[in-house]
Amino acid sequence: MKSTGDNPRQSIAPQESAGTVSAHGPTASEHVVRSAGIVSAAVFSSRVTGLVREIVMARLFGAGFIYDAFLLGFRIPNLTRDLFAEGALSSAFVPVFTQTLTTEGRRKAAQLSNVTGTAIILFVGTLAVLGMIFAPVLVELLAPGFHNVPGKFELTVRLTQVMFPFLLMVALAAQAMGVLNTCNRFGVPATASTFFNFGAISFGLLAGFVIGPHIGIDRITGMAIGVVIGGAIQLGWQLPAMWSEGFAFHWSKQWSNPGLRRIIHLMGPAILAEAAVQINVMVNTNFASRIPLNGPVSWLGYSFRFMQFPLGVFGVAIANATLPSIARSISQGNLEEYRRTLSRSLAMVFLLCVPSSVGLIVLGRSIVAVIYQGGAFTVWDTQQTARALTWYAVGLAGYAGLKVLNPAFYALHDSRTPMLISIASIAINYGVASRMSARFGHVGLAMSTSAVATVAALALFWILRNRIDGIYGRNLLSSTWRIIAAAMVMGAAITGSSRLITSSAGTGRIGSFIDVAISIPLGFGVFWLVSRLLKVPELELAAQAIPASWRERLGW
Repeated sequence: MKSTGDNPRQSIAPQESAGTVSAHGPTASEHVVRSAGIVSAAVFSSRVTGLVREIVMARLFGAGFIYDAFLLGFRIPNLTRDLFAEGALSSAFVPVFTQTLTTEGRRKAAQLSNVTGTAIILFVGTLAVLGMIFAPVLVELLAPGFHNVPGKFELTVRLTQVMFPFLLMVALAAQAMGVLNTCNRFGVPATASTFFNFGAISFGLLAGFVIGPHIGIDRITGMAIGVVIGGAIQLGWQLPAMWSEGFAFHWSKQWSNPGLRRIIHLMGPAILAEAAVQINVMVNTNFASRIPLNGPVSWLGYSFRFMQFPLGVFGVAIANATLPSIARSISQGNLEEYRRTLSRSLAMVFLLCVPSSVGLIVLGRSIVAVIYQGGAFTVWDTQQTARALTWYAVGLAGYAGLKVLNPAFYALHDSRTPMLISIASIAINYGVASRMSARFGHVGLAMSTSAVATVAALALFWILRNRIDGIYGRNLLSSTWRIIAAAMVMGAAITGSSRLITSSAGTGRIGSFIDVAISIPLGFGVFWLVSRLLKVPELELAAQAIPASWRERLGW
């Protein structure tokens, strides 16, 4: 077969070019973008409420002893949130569930959903219990340096034990998300994390500050209890939507279900594939715990939270919308649509993440100061968090690319390739991080994570491109260079504005607020204008995610 994957732009049929609706309705790429727009809006709400939760924690507990313990105690079970909610479970479940629903009907799909849910309850529930029992061993492995501070290790173990049931809640919520996304219901599962954040904040404050003092629960333990309750709310929010689609849960032990076997076959390697970034972060936490300063673990945690904001709003949103579409294309034997949709999705990731990366690098200090600085969070904490954020932001496009590329392999029922790349990246990061932390401290750990994620994304892209005979590589390269050029112009503009503002208004919270309030809209405007001048094709496609009435008012 002659390759069409790297042909010039004119090789794409005119009726399916970016931003155009064919006579038969929206193309698959446009459907993905519109779905991603819904998810992005919902995830934006989730990230905002997540930042509110972080602000509350920063103001109450700062970046030292107590928050270090809470952060690690939360991170251990939360690792599975990224593996399940935005990773292995969804990536393995959605292609198989989509194929079952498409080829065998709703009844068979419901049976698969039930037996998968039953398996999750049994397996993940057991894992949560074991995690509570062996929490001291886990904390010892991940943060041996906590022994150096009296009481820090013991507090971390207790918080880990309290928060481990969150693991089961989020795994079931991930399966619900997969079912709803396959049914083209994107809004409800995307907003579930918002309800988690509200629940974690409100019930945490209630347990730690209102009820706790009367029953012997300290404040930080109360916040840990809030995390578990928030996870239950995240699951409960999605159940009515599942019921309305005809997928109410029923206990099922049909272990011979072929769909379940395919999910398990995909999921084992997928866990390792999706775990790379998070395991690398955990490895970095281990090294950070050994740095003889008060706060490196917290600085990395706060900065990684900022990096996750655009990653979730853009990268995860596009990945969640892309997977059901490309899985459906493979089920129907339409490899050409798979190529086109994947290429457009990657281009959209770059369009949104490259300028976000530049913005975080230039304005990172001001953003951190506005969000966190105050109370127990000092100017020193702001400076150190911003330094780590700069290097996390360098790898943002790589992180987001992994979110799209890993599921692209799963849609082809190949989880082995991402797994091998992941294992290699974990091994490389371990060696690089140990050297970088010794030389650059916590900043070196952020450097290592970003570099490894970017290299892994490039490796997956190259392998997939060769496997499917191209991914419209020339089109993608052309768009990428234009996006980078527009982002560089944007970076120069906001660098100038930021320096001008902070030189006159100072670098305190007020000056930083003015900087953020002026420089972010300026950066957006400059990037949009230059992208229009450079004729970045994905800019028009991205506009399809905005309601038509809004586009008319904006002149788009």
